[in-house]
Amino acid sequence: MNEMTLTFPSELLKRQAVIYVRQSTQSQVMTNLESQRRQYDLVEMARGFGFAGIDVIDDDLGVSASGCQARPGFERLVAMLCSGSVGAVFCLEVSRLARNGRDWHNMLELCGLVDARVVDHDGVYDPRHPNDRLLLGMKGSISEFELGVLRTRMVEAARAKTRRGELRYTPPIGYLWDRDAGVMFDPDLRIQEVIRQIFHRFRELGSARQVLLAMSSEAIHFPRPSDGIRLTSFEWQPIRYRNVISVLKNMFYAGVYAYGKTGRQAKIRDGRAHVTYKNRKSPEDWDVVIRDHHVGYIDWEEYERNQAQLAKNAFGRAGGVKSGRGGGALLAGLLCCARCGRRLHVVYTGRTPRPVYRCDNPNLLLGQKRCITFGGFRPDKLIADAVLEAVAPFAIDAAIEARAMLNQAVEDKRLVLEMELQQARYEASLAERRYAACDPDNRLIASELEKRWEKALVRVRSFEQRLDTDIAAVPKVDVTRLEGLAQDLETAWTAPATSMRDKQRLIRTLIEDIAADIDDDTGEIVLVVHWKGGRHTEVTSVKVV
Repeated sequence: MNEMTLTFPSELLKRQAVIYVRQSTQSQVMTNLESQRRQYDLVEMARGFGFAGIDVIDDDLGVSASGCQARPGFERLVAMLCSGSVGAVFCLEVSRLARNGRDWHNMLELCGLVDARVVDHDGVYDPRHPNDRLLLGMKGSISEFELGVLRTRMVEAARAKTRRGELRYTPPIGYLWDRDAGVMFDPDLRIQEVIRQIFHRFRELGSARQVLLAMSSEAIHFPRPSDGIRLTSFEWQPIRYRNVISVLKNMFYAGVYAYGKTGRQAKIRDGRAHVTYKNRKSPEDWDVVIRDHHVGYIDWEEYERNQAQLAKNAFGRAGGVKSGRGGGALLAGLLCCARCGRRLHVVYTGRTPRPVYRCDNPNLLLGQKRCITFGGFRPDKLIADAVLEAVAPFAIDAAIEARAMLNQAVEDKRLVLEMELQQARYEASLAERRYAACDPDNRLIASELEKRWEKALVRVRSFEQRLDTDIAAVPKVDVTRLEGLAQDLETAWTAPATSMRDKQRLIRTLIEDIAADIDDDTGEIVLVVHWKGGRHTEVTSVKVV
């Protein structure tokens, strides 16, 4: 190593001096301004050595030097060294140039070949000299080792906190981290209610899609962070499917603290390690799972039931059952082939479309003959009669329970509308105060604030009208009429107001699945009904294609 007072050979001073400026993260770029200033001050050091041509490379600000990210600035530095136009490379310290031995030693090799110097705050190094090269190699190894130590220290500290459930990460909507109490419900009652409504509707409907349709029909909104990240302020927007499914699938709402659900993967591309994060891992590979960590909107048992129901709704997968979505086939998604175990598909044929059940997968996937095919009218009627016979003894109690559920649904809807009306009135009051605080002569601002106030008042009137209209539209239910209707279930089943979707939902409440086959001797359709609870019933019907 030479002293700082050593002058450079005149041949090197005719070349360019390269000032390499780098910081590891974007947060360092924004906050560690003194480090930036010290690196840019190396320009004056280069001028003090006598360099006239100085090139500052700061393309890698905010990019790590661990070797897992592409650094266009460093690649430009290497290209300049290969061209022989660099006389010296200035850096604040060796970790600015590289945190891995491959990049560091490759650059030293190039500097030695073209007779370029390496300069940092400690001195000037000539990579051609063994002593200087040894010292530079030690500095590079120390820098690489330091990165590993820092990473290990931070990761182990984070893991120690996760094992106690104390490492804080952004919770889902509906929760907040409190400094003293830990995880708690969001104090906004409107947010709490919309989360509870999702779980309540899923208990009733059994389908995330149906929950979305039901809540959308009632114009229920869902909160979205105003800045997209922080949960400090929200914008209420029409609910979407991703809002529903994210709430149903997140075990945080069941009081479970989980960490390590995603991991990092490293792949070699173009001779460089590329690391990707947010790679989902299977639940058994998660680092930490703590049940009953905090108060939940549902318990763990209900969460498991919800996941099982969502898995069943994934029609087409093994064990999947299509949820009740309407259409013309009562048993769509419930029938499975007794010969191959696959789900039967539904097709509609004829001038007046009628449902036909058939095992299509062997034909579509393997080019084989279909296992079974039969018309759907008689099997649907047969299963409907079996269901009505099964529920007849409990029909009156079910009718009374339905009335109670209707009243509860009306109360839930009224509560949501009242909360939305309360929020709209607050926003209107806030807009009024802002307009009153403005100078009325400043029309550029006053006119805009006046428009916002009027818009807020329109929202208030809209919610008031909806509250009055929706609650007034609820029919009065007579218990005596319900009891009479319960005694004649056939009339209720065939009533125009009873949709196919309602019938399918009732069928799925009582029946797990149905194994279908055709008796080759008699030509009859054989249906083995697997009821909820474990009972099995076999019924037969004449085959009609």
